[in-house]
Amino acid sequence: MFKVIVVGTDGSDRAAVAVRHAFELARTSGAKVYGVHVVRPAMMLGTEQIDAAAVAAVNAGRQEESERIGKQLRSEAEKFGVGVEVLTFDGDPADALVKVAETENADLVVVGNRGMAGIKRFALGSVPNKVSHHCHCSLLIVDTDRASAT
Repeated sequence: MFKVIVVGTDGSDRAAVAVRHAFELARTSGAKVYGVHVVRPAMMLGTEQIDAAAVAAVNAGRQEESERIGKQLRSEAEKFGVGVEVLTFDGDPADALVKVAETENADLVVVGNRGMAGIKRFALGSVPNKVSHHCHCSLLIVDTDRASAT
């Protein structure tokens, strides 16, 4: 059925619901899974001097976050008895998911229906919406609201 599945995560409990769906499908179909995590670039004001120590601290925090999420993905994959390749990018999550799906010739991309809210969502856009308009393969949008309530 599926040979290659791409799943996006930000390390949140909501994203974990989508990750579990991806791993269940991979276990059933024998698919290879690519777990995609995107670290958003730190925002710096152009008029302020950049403090090298502050930049180093932000970068260290981003690295720790990436390692934590990669560890989570590998641990969850092990529980399902599937392999996962963890890929971390800077930038836009939807762009990263579409890029990996194209590069790895994915059959399916799995994302959660909720992540950001309010002004952040307005400014950055909905990941599922953007992926649905640009991805060449099937897309599963997991209802993380319903799954979180159970």
